[in-house]
Amino acid sequence: MSVYSLEKLIAETRRIARDYRNATGKPLGGVSGEIAQFDACKELGLEPVPAGTEGGYDAVGCGKRAGKKVQIKARTIFDEGKQGQRIGQLKLEQAWDSVVLVLLDENFEPFEMYEAGRAELTDAHQQNESKRSKRGAMSVAKFKAISQLVWTRERGEEDEVWDNQSGL
Repeated sequence: MSVYSLEKLIAETRRIARDYRNATGKPLGGVSGEIAQFDACKELGLEPVPAGTEGGYDAVGCGKRAGKKVQIKARTIFDEGKQGQRIGQLKLEQAWDSVVLVLLDENFEPFEMYEAGRAELTDAHQQNESKRSKRGAMSVAKFKAISQLVWTRERGEEDEVWDNQSGL
């Protein structure tokens, strides 16, 4: 067992990732996903699956998400004005119930989390099939448009889900 708490290790990882990017101008690969998984589990009541678990999901829900299999995706937003930012490929052929997108700021701190169900994501993918998009790939803007805001830095987990599709 480690002498460090996971919370302290993640805090140090955030610092190292920020310092690395400031020094090199490049992101430290793979770090955003690990930080996002920790943050989503902590803030949304999810239990991470053990390393090496097959199935295409990163966590299982507890509480109001009990039993839900959740993929967790991360995107660090260094320049909010930059267009065309994309999230990693969705594992469409795997068994999962929803995807949580954790948006991190330049300090690798979460500021928003969005969740979309399998049906919405499958529909969006089918609409894009004719385009040259990578299988399961999606822009951050598209994900936000079809999902629900479930957590913000200012308010925490949303009691009432904010629906950004109303009035369409």
